[in-house]
Amino acid sequence: MTLNEKDLQILSELQENCKITVKKLAKKIHTPITTVYTKIKRLEKLGFIKAYRAVLDHKKLGLKTSAFVFISFSYETREQGKLSQREVARKIAALPEVQEAHIITGDWDIVLKVRVTDIDELGKFVVDKLRKIEGVEKTLTCVVLDTVKETTKIPLQYTIE
Repeated sequence: MTLNEKDLQILSELQENCKITVKKLAKKIHTPITTVYTKIKRLEKLGFIKAYRAVLDHKKLGLKTSAFVFISFSYETREQGKLSQREVARKIAALPEVQEAHIITGDWDIVLKVRVTDIDELGKFVVDKLRKIEGVEKTLTCVVLDTVKETTKIPLQYTIE
């Protein structure tokens, strides 16, 4: 399905402020309220809009340490034979410290974005939780020193031809 300019305007505004009322959104993009409401419902149904969320300040919530953890995956186990990389990634993703988990290409198999209170908690997470998961062969942890850009926004200017 292709998106038209009004669809993209709606998506752009909702990315900026998902609490905007349909009335305000309609006024902002110069479109009737009923049309905007219908378009939003269609975009939700088609899966272009996956969810509406509040973006929280992790530092104010006490999670002052962020890190990226690269994981090397081992397919072999002692008891079960071959492991599923996707299943191991799902187990890891279920850990509360993990904010993102991705299966990647290159020298590493999985990369995580982790948020914890401090370096001690990061160490406990890696040593006591992550490395105990069957299939995790080795890890490389990179602590974030400063964040220059972090966003959930998707650039929409590339979606219209």
